[in-house]
Amino acid sequence: MLSIGAFAQIGQVTHRMLRHWDTAGLLVPAHVDEFNGYRSYDPSQLERLHRIVALRQLGFGLEHVGTILDEGIDADRIAEMLRSRRAEVEREHRIAAERLVDVERRLHLIESENRMSSAEFVEKSLPAVRLAARTATVPVEEIGLHVGPMFDAVEAALPDACGLLDIPIAEYLLTDDGMHLTVGYAYAGEPIDGVEIVELPAVESSVCGIHLGAMSGIRDTWHALHAEMLARGFVPSGPCRELYVRAVSEDQADWVTELQQPVVRG
Repeated sequence: MLSIGAFAQIGQVTHRMLRHWDTAGLLVPAHVDEFNGYRSYDPSQLERLHRIVALRQLGFGLEHVGTILDEGIDADRIAEMLRSRRAEVEREHRIAAERLVDVERRLHLIESENRMSSAEFVEKSLPAVRLAARTATVPVEEIGLHVGPMFDAVEAALPDACGLLDIPIAEYLLTDDGMHLTVGYAYAGEPIDGVEIVELPAVESSVCGIHLGAMSGIRDTWHALHAEMLARGFVPSGPCRELYVRAVSEDQADWVTELQQPVVRG
């Protein structure tokens, strides 16, 4: 039997995905300990996991994936469905590429007009936060490769039933060696093996804004926030933070992230 951590590592998926698929009845653990709730998987379930991942990457919904796998559709029929779906995805990709060209054109026009609304940003204080976290210093260009896995590592270390995963926060401190990351969840409990307890101090004044959508575009929102910060006569006074208000969907389309920059008068 494999622990959920080992099964996730071999299958290259997150613990969150496995729990979601378990809830949906798509990939149920071979065993769940009745005392601590820990999930265990049989190595033979890796075949089903790999098929789920492949079908999900081709755009099939969870319900459709379950139907394909559970109704005993033979390999030839699955291959036919995959070829059909691949053709649909290729068509959607061509349409999306055309839309992207139009979006880039309109974005350039908007940026050229230089009409950023200051109403999109607010000044406020930030409360102190105690995090169960992981920390690391990484090259700036590799930040995106580390933040997600660090959150997964903290989540895996916290008890499944602790109910304390509602406030995910990341702090970013630029150093001579790279970007120092502090990634974790607000936590008021006792220390736990595998995570650090980090105290983020209260901040008297900060400039904050909301980023909507995928992390791939968050730098533009940060640039806009820092431009507004300077326009209001502030300068940074500490590491910036990101509070992930909503971060559920795999494609990040509906993600909501609050950007928080501590400031003082320049």
